[in-house]
This record gives sequence, structure tokens and C-alpha cells, in this order.
Amino acid sequence: MASAVQLMGFNSSHLRCHYSSFRRHPKTIPHPLALSSSSHEATYLRCFLPSTRRRRKVIGRSVSFRSPFLPTTAVLKLDEAKLVSIPSGSDRVEDRFPHGAGVYGVYDKAGELQFIGISRNVAASIAAHSKALPDLCCSVKVGLLEGDNSDKTVLTDAWKSWLEEHITLTGKIPPGNQNGNSPWVRRPQRKPDLRLTPGRHVQLTVPLEELIDLLVKENEVVAFIKGSRSAPQCGFSQRVVGILESLRVDFECVDVLDEEHNFGLRETLKRYSNWPTFPQVFVRGELIGGCDIISSMAEKGELVALFRK
Repeated sequence: MASAVQLMGFNSSHLRCHYSSFRRHPKTIPHPLALSSSSHEATYLRCFLPSTRRRRKVIGRSVSFRSPFLPTTAVLKLDEAKLVSIPSGSDRVEDRFPHGAGVYGVYDKAGELQFIGISRNVAASIAAHSKALPDLCCSVKVGLLEGDNSDKTVLTDAWKSWLEEHITLTGKIPPGNQNGNSPWVRRPQRKPDLRLTPGRHVQLTVPLEELIDLLVKENEVVAFIKGSRSAPQCGFSQRVVGILESLRVDFECVDVLDEEHNFGLRETLKRYSNWPTFPQVFVRGELIGGCDIISSMAEKGELVALFRK
């Protein structure tokens, strides 16, 4: 029975939609966990608990810390995670919950578990559920993976563990994880990529550099990437698209590798921006930077602040 509903919890589009920038909570101290049976790297997990001062052994030394997250030395169980209320308003939701990768369970007003999901950006996922299904999203439990250990297999194993635990305890599959209950994992509609010209053999009446200038100044956010929004052709472009989508930014995307409709764009854009590599992200007509800068700003929370201006 469980195998028939597994796609409702971790289909690939759901993971792509909530790709994480892996922003870490400044007061969290990670503990190494046991190696996953499907991974050669140590996995880290932390969960929501009341903020109290505790003293724990961390890699052979005693450390005193205050944190709303308590790292554990084993894969967190569903019944061990702290149930945290979901505030109203998407901004307040994203401020309250972490932006890392992990597994989460959503509960309704009666305290009934409605859905178990996984995401590379837990805060964005919870905010999206809360907005789409407010009557069913009143509180949540979170098991957060520390660092860059967001491998799909690791996330899937955590999801299976929580789902099996709930089924064993109640004999029921959460409603949101049952086949046909698409509102919980609905694939978001993606905007089409922009094309600067009708085709490479069409003579332009306006220089390409002017088209670029017009494009970045008339649109709030523009990402020039290698490949399309739905199929980036390099890891850096994929990461930038993932970060922007995880923050639910309304952005335009332009494929610099499209030689049919964006012929000559790569070299012209390098001269326009005085930036030699791709991707390139512009906000309100100003070049912000490439993958490294966007990733760093996302981790520090600076990117969210920029888009809220």
C-alpha cells in the first residue's frame, strides 16, 4: 500500500520546485549522524525544540549553546519532532522556519497529520502549502538535514521513515500522500523563456545591446543562463534557477545558448555587463552577479531582503 502513494511525497518536480539555498541557522551546531545506508557521507539532522541553554558533547569537546534546533545522533523520528504552529502570512512563515533541506509533516487544526513531504527549502514549501491550503496547515514538524546533504536518496529515506512510522502507528496514510490528492504536490506552472529575436536570419532594426538594456530595465528580475528555465545546461545555472524559484521570485529567464533566437547574445552581454561568465542575474536593471554571489547572498539572507525592497 505504501508503494502506491510514494510519488505523492517526493516526486522530482516537487524537489526542483523547492531547491534550497542551504541557509543555515546562525545558532545551530551540527552533530554528525550515522551514515545513511544509501550514502557515503555523514548526514546531519536537527529538529525544532524550545530554545533552552544546553550542554552537549560535539566531536569530542563540550559546547554550551542556545538554539531552537537540537541536533541528534540518529535519524529523527516523527514522534520526536517538535510540533510548531504555522503563523499567518507567507513572509512570517518563511521567517519562522529554516530554508534548508529536510522532511516535514503538516497538521490541521484538530492535530491530524495531513501530509508528509520533503523539500530542499522547507520554509518555502511550508509557506506554499499554507497559502494554498490554509485550513489544513496549522502546525508542522520538521526534520532538517544539515549542510549540503540534500541528496534525493537521503531525503527519500527520511520521507519513507516518517511515512512508515505514521502508518505503523495509525494504520492510515496521510490524506495528502494518497494517490490523486494533487494539491499538496502540484507542479508549478513555469513561465516561458524570453527570446530576444524572432530568429537568427531576421535583420534587427535595434542593436542587440539596446535590446538587452531594454529587457533588464523593464523587468524586475532577469536571469541569463545556459539552457532553459526547465532544463539548465550547467550546474551553476541550475543552482541560480533553483535559488530564485525556492524564494518564489517572479523572474524572466533568457537562454544564452539559444543560437536561433538569441544569436550573438553571449558575447554582446559580456560587453554590456562587463562580466565574463554565466549565469548573470539582473535586478531592476543592475547586475547582481553570478552563481557564487547569488548563492552567498541567499545563504546570508541578503537576497530575500533585496527582493522585498
